[in-house]
Amino acid sequence: MNDRYTVYEQQTARALLRWEKELAKPPGLLEKTSRAVQTRVNQVIPEKVHTAITAAVKGIVQTALFTMDYTPKSAPLTDMSLAMRDARAEELLGFYKKLAAAEGAGAGAGGLLLGLADFPILIGIKMKFLFELAHVYGHSTMDYRERVYILYIFQLAFSSQAKKPQLLKTLADWPEYAKTLPPGEELGSQIDWRQLQQEYRDTIDFRKMLQLVPGIGAVVGAWANYGLLEELGQTGMNVYRMRWLQES
Repeated sequence: MNDRYTVYEQQTARALLRWEKELAKPPGLLEKTSRAVQTRVNQVIPEKVHTAITAAVKGIVQTALFTMDYTPKSAPLTDMSLAMRDARAEELLGFYKKLAAAEGAGAGAGGLLLGLADFPILIGIKMKFLFELAHVYGHSTMDYRERVYILYIFQLAFSSQAKKPQLLKTLADWPEYAKTLPPGEELGSQIDWRQLQQEYRDTIDFRKMLQLVPGIGAVVGAWANYGLLEELGQTGMNVYRMRWLQES
């Protein structure tokens, strides 16, 4: 352990090692079974639904990558310890979990159409959270490479267990990988939008589909959205902690 780390940073480094080991585990029986069921479900969903969801995911991710719509007005935080940044990040996550839960409850109570509309709204909430999180840890989202970094965090949080190790490796090797990125306007043609939305939807499928069930939609919508923001928040914070320790 680097003796230049504070006690807090040493504790964080040990926690990150445990987290990385969890991500490296091969898919378990439960996930394999779930993926098999989801594959069969995907086969009976009309193509126009797949197309609509893909378009929604693509539209929001493109907005995040190629515009300033999600960029926070406040500048990235400077001259703060990792412990202070983590505390700010927890506050931020708490706010966004409540926001997502409230939105999910409203959409779940509104029936099928509002439940389906919740998908793109929730992605937008997640993107806004990640952009603010980047600034908490001192990284400016004015740089398009930082926005690509956010997309990788998003994918890490909502991808299959089989894909997580490679995504984590890309994030861990970010300085070198960032050098290989094409200019921002060329990025869109390199992203597999269908695969991105399929991974995302399959990961949240069960919880979000329950939201469409009459009578329990509001409760499930709040529960699902709250949990999904918690997963995204913990993934994002761990990735930025890892980056902090590498850079220090």
